Amino acid sequence: MLPDKQDSKSHKKNRYHKRNNASDLATSSPRAASRWLKNVSAFGVTTVLSAGILVACGQMSSAENNAKSNGSSSANTGSQNSGVKSSRDMLPSDMLGQMQALPQLTEGLGKTGAAVIDPNKPTLIKFWASWCPLCLGTLAETEEWRTDPKFSDLNVVTVASPGHLNEKADGEFSTWYAGVQADYPKLPVLADASGELINKLGVQVYPSWAILDKNGNLVHLVKGNISAEQAYALAENADNDFAELKAGNAKPANAQPLDNNSKIETIKQKDGVYYNDKGKAINTRSIYLAGGCFWGVEAYMERVEGVVDAVSGYANGDTANPSYEQVIRGSGHAEAVKVTYDADKTDLDTILKYYLRVIDPTSLNKQGNDRGVQYRSGVYYTDKADKAVIDAALKRVQSQYKQKVVVENEPLDNFYLAEMYHQDYLAKNPNGYCHVDLSLADDKPEGSARTKLAPVSTVAETLDPKRYANFDKGALKNTLTKAQYNITQDAGTERAFSHEYDDLFAPGIYVDVVSGEPLFLSTDKYQSGCGWPSFTKPIDKQVITQHDDTAFNMVRTEIRSRVADSHLGHVFPDGPKDRGGLRYCINGGALQFIPVDVMPQSGYAPLVKLVKPAKP
Repeated sequence: MLPDKQDSKSHKKNRYHKRNNASDLATSSPRAASRWLKNVSAFGVTTVLSAGILVACGQMSSAENNAKSNGSSSANTGSQNSGVKSSRDMLPSDMLGQMQALPQLTEGLGKTGAAVIDPNKPTLIKFWASWCPLCLGTLAETEEWRTDPKFSDLNVVTVASPGHLNEKADGEFSTWYAGVQADYPKLPVLADASGELINKLGVQVYPSWAILDKNGNLVHLVKGNISAEQAYALAENADNDFAELKAGNAKPANAQPLDNNSKIETIKQKDGVYYNDKGKAINTRSIYLAGGCFWGVEAYMERVEGVVDAVSGYANGDTANPSYEQVIRGSGHAEAVKVTYDADKTDLDTILKYYLRVIDPTSLNKQGNDRGVQYRSGVYYTDKADKAVIDAALKRVQSQYKQKVVVENEPLDNFYLAEMYHQDYLAKNPNGYCHVDLSLADDKPEGSARTKLAPVSTVAETLDPKRYANFDKGALKNTLTKAQYNITQDAGTERAFSHEYDDLFAPGIYVDVVSGEPLFLSTDKYQSGCGWPSFTKPIDKQVITQHDDTAFNMVRTEIRSRVADSHLGHVFPDGPKDRGGLRYCINGGALQFIPVDVMPQSGYAPLVKLVKPAKP
């Protein structure tokens, strides 16, 4: 354990924490304090602030979220960034004024947000979409809250974002809502056609709720729905302008999310589920990422396409449910972010590509200006199958550095949510410290995940070439790394012993990095000693094509993929005699490994039964 050290950012955190405690307690009335204590004792006002696994509807990315920004796409320079950049960095400085200027769609409630937002009251904002069944099912309840006398000290409004997150276009949405508004005559609906609010808040699930104080500052953001009990707790505390919430001492309601049988966090709360735009439950997975100050990592990951939610906490330490002060004094925890993502929209390898380009993977216990063991970098998993993916990602990054990569790759031992003032910190503090270039979240990394394949039930259906013919050949320079492009499109060859797949013998399949077509089983992989991944046979003879290759004054048999015509490597007659005698010598850069535990959700379920233990 390193000696206790506090950097400049740590001092800023402590000053912020203490300043808010003192000022809020000083200005709170005895009645407000009493009311706060009553609520906490009853069920905890921080229940409202549970930013974790609540019932919500997931986003479907719109075209503009897929477009690249002008931010740099160069990797592995994140720790050298001096701060946030201009792309979707922070909340607008005048959020309340911006909302007051938005058009208001419900007839009889005024033309703009100014008619329904009293600047002398705090504000509760519901972000929703027409395609979200949970949103539509709770509009009546939200309207009741607005007209309930108990909410008299609180503005209750809703915001839709036409043209964003797969919402109807601006005019189409207005027309649609004109036919719906009669059912909710007292419900304000503000239309933010710019999408600026949800983009800068990092909202990617519906419904989501923002809690603003009287000055329009964000107090907290809830990714998911809130219950009536939670809403009434907010209404009870509206007259003190959420002083106790801004004090930030408390942790979210699920701050001790450990089950009785292990030290691993229980991922989902009871009945917790996210929904996509078709009303179906999202296939969510989680990974825990440590990369210096969690303020920046959280804000960054919330903006990554396919990420459903990100929350800050403390991972893999020696103290149960530590406070921030205990962490900086040596509890052994790393400041970490639980990243929950839609496995139908992205995958772990892509999440890691986003993560690894905003940290310095060779820096031990240091990122940006932060120093100390709590600022170490690490990837912590709860699914053993994730380890092979993490191993491959770290080995790929190691090839780009002369120094040793020191990112931890370990099972999650424990994870505790951080205090409320840490959650969504950069959204609440536009000038807050950040060592991460948030604009890189807009810039899709090379070789990022393909669209998930449709479910199939047989091996024959899985190997059907039509399943893999929809890749965009014209976009390959953007979706592949330079090495992958050189190998698959220009028949290049990677250096011997340079690719992580050469030593990888985990169970799974290897697919064409261009199209996703299955090519080889781990069962048929062996250690040939030649320096390239080697197989005794393809998964099926039909998935490859053979061509005479006389380049370099040699006579060889080239191997290419059937659907994408990707150059893979060559086949030689010097393989294991007892396994057919052939050696399929393949460039690792032409392949993507899919671990066996991930195969079903990736569209390769029928092939799982073909995966047997490898014989290296």
